Amino acid sequence: MTNPFKGETEESENKENNIKEDNKAEVNPDAEVIVDENSDNDESTEKEDNTSELSELDKLKSDYEKLNNQYIRLAADFDNYRKRQAQERESLLKYGAEDTLKKLIEVLDNFDRGEKAIADVEDCEKVKESFNLVHKQLNDALSKVGLEVIECEGKEFDPNFHEAVMQTPTSEYPEHTIIAELQKGYKLGDRVLRPSLVNVATAE
Repeated sequence: MTNPFKGETEESENKENNIKEDNKAEVNPDAEVIVDENSDNDESTEKEDNTSELSELDKLKSDYEKLNNQYIRLAADFDNYRKRQAQERESLLKYGAEDTLKKLIEVLDNFDRGEKAIADVEDCEKVKESFNLVHKQLNDALSKVGLEVIECEGKEFDPNFHEAVMQTPTSEYPEHTIIAELQKGYKLGDRVLRPSLVNVATAE
């Protein structure tokens, strides 16, 4: 004899099994753990990125401060150097002739002595001797500081060192030869302080 409640019982059991399966899916502990782990990884990555950005910013600030301090020191050193150079130039212009003047003072002393020595002298030879002595001393003092006399007589005329104030037609000298020095010229190294005034031979 067939059980009339058998179909209803099986249908009821199937519904209960389906409900249990649905409940298991909703409260799956593994699914919850996976979601939590992904969330933690995202937060950790974000924190690492922020830390890296802060570290890079601190490094840039440190590099900037270092370069800025170096610039300030260099600017101060250059300003001090410029001031020293200006002081040295001013001192050179003001006291550059000091050694020369010290040598010339000795010559002035001898002029004073010579003036006293010839005050009551009637012998011209002694006066001439004293004059030549002082003149030689003056030339020696100027030579020590670099003053040179420009050689000219018998030399070929050179407009860099000579100034022709006279020209004499003659056959005794080659053309453009200096035949007479009218005023001495001087130079310091390769710089002409004053050209020689000369008389130059020209063709007749």
